[in-house]
Amino acid sequence: MSIHEMTAFEIRKGIVKRQFSARDVVTAFFDRIYEKEPLVDGFLTLCREEALTKAEQIDRKIQRGEQLGKLGGIPIAVKDNICTDGIRTTCASRMLHDFIPPYDATVVKRLKEADAVIIGKTNMDEFAMGSSTENSAFKNTKNPWDREIVPGGSSGGSAAVVSAGMAALALGSDTGGSIRQPAAFCGVVGLKPTYGLVSRFGLIAFGSSLDQIGPLAKNIKDSALALEAIQGKDKYDSTSVRHSITKDYMSTIESSVKGMKIGVPVEFFDSGLDEEIAFSIKGCIKKLKEIGAFVEDISLPITEEGLSAYYIISSAEASSNLGRFDGLRYGYRTKDYSSLDQLVERSRSEGFGEEVKRRIMLGTFALSSGYYDAYYSTAQKLRARIKEQFIKVFENYDILLSPVSPVLPFKIGEKVANPLEMYLSDIYTVNINLAGLPAISMPCGISNTGLPIGLQIIGPHFGEEKLFKAAYALEQELKPTAMHPML
Repeated sequence: MSIHEMTAFEIRKGIVKRQFSARDVVTAFFDRIYEKEPLVDGFLTLCREEALTKAEQIDRKIQRGEQLGKLGGIPIAVKDNICTDGIRTTCASRMLHDFIPPYDATVVKRLKEADAVIIGKTNMDEFAMGSSTENSAFKNTKNPWDREIVPGGSSGGSAAVVSAGMAALALGSDTGGSIRQPAAFCGVVGLKPTYGLVSRFGLIAFGSSLDQIGPLAKNIKDSALALEAIQGKDKYDSTSVRHSITKDYMSTIESSVKGMKIGVPVEFFDSGLDEEIAFSIKGCIKKLKEIGAFVEDISLPITEEGLSAYYIISSAEASSNLGRFDGLRYGYRTKDYSSLDQLVERSRSEGFGEEVKRRIMLGTFALSSGYYDAYYSTAQKLRARIKEQFIKVFENYDILLSPVSPVLPFKIGEKVANPLEMYLSDIYTVNINLAGLPAISMPCGISNTGLPIGLQIIGPHFGEEKLFKAAYALEQELKPTAMHPML
């Protein structure tokens, strides 16, 4: 087996046992990147020299007999809206085309403390607004399973590089499904943790009350390993958990699911769901029953309404968060202006892409005088009802099972001209962010056209242990590691 085909868990084990060095690992992954990146276009920035320097530090640590961190020697890619000290961070936007942060995001600090090796920054939908990674100002990332197909979004670059074997792990951000949907489209595992479990300090905000950083990985154990390294309280993030969390997910991940109560929302299986996706998920339900889980249908009656609430709230928060990008302090500045007003107007018009401008205008409208109560306030009330509904359901069930997306991965350019159709692909994921719940996407089958199908497992607040336990048990039954793109 080539090093780039190994899981993160296997790579760390091999380094500790001195079967190969951290430098060997980094070299192997960059060889893979130079071979496949022209086909995938998953990276915006590569950090080869920095990665080799870090690898050599790790090798010296091994030679001295020192304890290696949880992610020791593992090559990891970071979505380009997460700040990295001294490394360009663009949010895939012309607005930040030359921005180099003077500090690391907390998750990046924790990766470094865990001895991970950061190999580059990944492409994304501009400012994380999109479901296909077609809204990047710089390039279109292709799905490694079929290069005419989108990788999903907005963390499409992160999902694609893990799927293509160009990174052992990656970080993404999830505002309404932006880790889970591309994970499903690219046949990898994507985790959206409980809101507040992972620090948002250093994440360039889209929707502050919805955004959450999480890992993309080749399998469930790698996902759990990554979460152990980045989770926990952060004094720099006021929305971070108030108590210290150091959960050891690996110690319980292989526990039996016998007796686990699983709910399946019937609203997620209506006429809008692709038949092949429904068939694959029903097969997973059957397997869970066979290994001792109790599975039954339940109702979440306001599932569909959550989509409208999400787009009002997220756009309102985007309008506020992106107000700082004005061409004055940093970022893109137009060269042609005759007044301060014209400088700001032209800088924003030229610096932002069409989707970002669309959401800024929608959010500004929803927050404007005369419309605030009708739209934004109403959306927040619906959000509270959705959260209450989930809390009530989790009084009787350990986890919920659902599709990730109602459609299979679609062709590049297929939905660009129809943003409403694109937004509908988030219908099964946005409510999780509105409620602040954890959810994991994992591969559960292959379509007739050879594209991956994803399953979503949803848990109660801080119920990541239950997610990993159920997902790992199902993974052992499905053996999805045998499913990989023939890139």
